[in-house]
Amino acid sequence: MKRRRFPRRLVPRGLRTRLVLAFLLVATLSALAATALTFRQARAAILDRARDDAVHDLRAQVGSLAPDLPAAPAAADLRALALQLDRAEGSRDWRTAAAYRDGALVPGAGPAPALPEELRGAAASARTAVVQRFHHADAPWLAVALPVMRADRPDEPSGLVVYASFSLARQERDVAALVVAARAGALPVVVLAIVPALLAARRVLRPVRQLRSAAEDMAAGALDTRIGVTGDDELADLGRTFNTMAATLQADAATLRAMEARARRFAADVSHELRTPLAAMTAVTGVLDQDAASGRVDPETAEALELVADETNKLVRMVEDLMEISRFDAGAAILEIDEIDVGELVGKTLALRHWQNRVGTAVPTGLGARLDPRRIDVVLANLIGNALRHGGPSVPVDVRARAEADRLVITVTDGGPGIPADVLPHIFDRFTKGDAARTRSEGSGLGLAIAAENARLHGGTLTAANAPGGGAVFTLTLPRDPA
Repeated sequence: MKRRRFPRRLVPRGLRTRLVLAFLLVATLSALAATALTFRQARAAILDRARDDAVHDLRAQVGSLAPDLPAAPAAADLRALALQLDRAEGSRDWRTAAAYRDGALVPGAGPAPALPEELRGAAASARTAVVQRFHHADAPWLAVALPVMRADRPDEPSGLVVYASFSLARQERDVAALVVAARAGALPVVVLAIVPALLAARRVLRPVRQLRSAAEDMAAGALDTRIGVTGDDELADLGRTFNTMAATLQADAATLRAMEARARRFAADVSHELRTPLAAMTAVTGVLDQDAASGRVDPETAEALELVADETNKLVRMVEDLMEISRFDAGAAILEIDEIDVGELVGKTLALRHWQNRVGTAVPTGLGARLDPRRIDVVLANLIGNALRHGGPSVPVDVRARAEADRLVITVTDGGPGIPADVLPHIFDRFTKGDAARTRSEGSGLGLAIAAENARLHGGTLTAANAPGGGAVFTLTLPRDPA
């Protein structure tokens, strides 16, 4: 059987509203419980008093009139007794009757009083007054049966029983008035409970609001944010814990920033210092390459010189990439915007690297944009070069461009194996390579990171995904006018 759940819109969302409603609910339940208990006690007191007064008055009247009766009273004597009881001073409009030794009821001048059937049976063997409440003519009544004891033997019933019954309508009206008064008193209590409820909610929520505001400030970067703490309750403990956490985060963030700054400075310094010796090494390897090409050295030496030249060129590219990353980290990278034709830019990128016969293009004629051509060339070269390296020599690579409103979308796709699932989330991280098993590759692991930084510098995005049919898909989205 499925459990029914309340719709979310019916549940108050604000903590302040929930606290006030909870306070009002408790106040309402308390008022209702107090009202119900008071009503029950007051009603019992009113009815008990009416019963006790009736028994007392009837006993007093019977005690003053019974001695004048004969030992075996006749019906006339019983009627006279009932008549005197009906007329007795201080009576409460009761109707009385008398019976001797389980005989018929003998009323006074009027009809016999209304009595419940159980009362006469209980009075036959009773030695004290028997009282019973009952309903007659849709109204509450009280019936009293009072056995009369023998004068010479006070512990032995004489056989004479006096009955009386009267309406409890007046007492019922008193109870009804008590209910109205209780309701009238409970309603202001519930209404006035809103004031302490609001004050309590404000007192409880003040530290919570301070904590939320402080958390928002910290999320915005203000790690020196602290909150004032007073008291020794749970909220105060929470505030102290927050302050401790904030101090720890601030210290850790400062340490991380210092370490990151030192690492960036180290990379920039190392890259800068390597440029001069690498320039000399490149010049030397160029001369040695010429000697190897002219046949002045033996084949084994020529092979070694070619390896040295390749590694030197790779090191030069890595140093250049590190210098470029350092510019991005330092915020020194700037755009040199120019009006370009996207088709011409793609064609120049492919021709410069002799890729025009290996890469297919689909760029609309006359598609223009205001971009930094050098940086977009770097992005395209990285994306197409990765596709050619990792897709395989016979795998098709396509470059497509299109305009979407004020955005330029360029996609580079290949039909290769795609990007491994564990690499895809980190594809634009620095020093991430598409194939972790290939520890030696032509790339530095910085190309895609530089491409992503160039896209962000233009106010655009660069994303990577795997096509449903296989292969990698890189999507470069740029504003057609960054300004």
